[in-house]
Amino acid sequence: MDPFDDLLRGVRADGAVFGRSVLSPPWALRFTDGASMTLCVPLRGEGWIIPPGDGGDGARPHAVRLGEVAIVRGPEPFVFADDPGAAARTHPPLDVRCGREQGGHGGLGGRAEQGGRGGSSGRGELDERGGSGGREPDGRGEPGGHGGPGGRGELDGRTVLMAGAYHVRGEVPRRLLRVLPPVVVVADHHDCGPLRDYFETQLAAERPGRQIVLDRLLDWLLVCTLREWFDRPESVPPAWYRALGDDVAGPALRAMHEAPDRPWTLTSLAAEARVSRTTLAKRFTELVGEPPLAYLTEWRMALAADLLTEPATTVDSVARRVGYADAFGFSTAFKRVRGMSPTAYRKEVTAVGA
Repeated sequence: MDPFDDLLRGVRADGAVFGRSVLSPPWALRFTDGASMTLCVPLRGEGWIIPPGDGGDGARPHAVRLGEVAIVRGPEPFVFADDPGAAARTHPPLDVRCGREQGGHGGLGGRAEQGGRGGSSGRGELDERGGSGGREPDGRGEPGGHGGPGGRGELDGRTVLMAGAYHVRGEVPRRLLRVLPPVVVVADHHDCGPLRDYFETQLAAERPGRQIVLDRLLDWLLVCTLREWFDRPESVPPAWYRALGDDVAGPALRAMHEAPDRPWTLTSLAAEARVSRTTLAKRFTELVGEPPLAYLTEWRMALAADLLTEPATTVDSVARRVGYADAFGFSTAFKRVRGMSPTAYRKEVTAVGA
């Protein structure tokens, strides 16, 4: 187990929904899910992501071509369009939300004609069930038609977009969001490449468990995309991600994440790395930016914050699960890091979620 595994453990497609849309230009979709992350995958054609903002680098349009995957950090709405100048058009983009069709298939909800406005002859539709329909300029296809549920018609069209919205909850997965830029675009070669063919095969099939398969493929694509981005020279991944590959800091990091409840000391962590305490402390601090035990405390408090949202847990049980012998010592550490007691934190989170 390592920090990357832990961050993604709570980010699953069974807490997300996905959809697909068949479109003909001009088109512009504004995603209004309020999702923490949205995955955009062109299965046919290409488009541009136009994030919100004041024109800074994070708000510039990003091209997403066939063979690429984009992750957009939320929760602010963003636009996916056929043209980077879509914001200057006279007609507004279509507001959509990722959703599930009747029968469990993914869809982008809402209904509107994207083309046809402003005198354009091309148009694409999103049908009211949340399904993806399309009509080409020559009139082929029925409005909202797929060529039959699950048929190849779902993949016909100049642009076929699949999108998945991830609603991330919890302190641990939020650590991932804090290190992501507003938009990440990564080519889906290497580990990610085969997923495109799998997606198309599943979308064209009507086999039992199709939704579960698509959910898991979406998870796999998210992990592959993040890993590809973190490994790029120009990316700025969290310091611990780089440290995972280090012979000294890496073993200590994995040990803390594998068993946060163990009574770790600098001596026992150094033993995991098979180095002296001085060597571990120096190397870990250089790579991660803080000493090993300070990192351990922050990690334990993030875990504890999520555990405290579970109704059946007590402060004493949470204390033991994150490595404290009693509730008093845990409460003192939690208040020092989080600025409030575990009980006050639980009440605040419960009130927000009510």
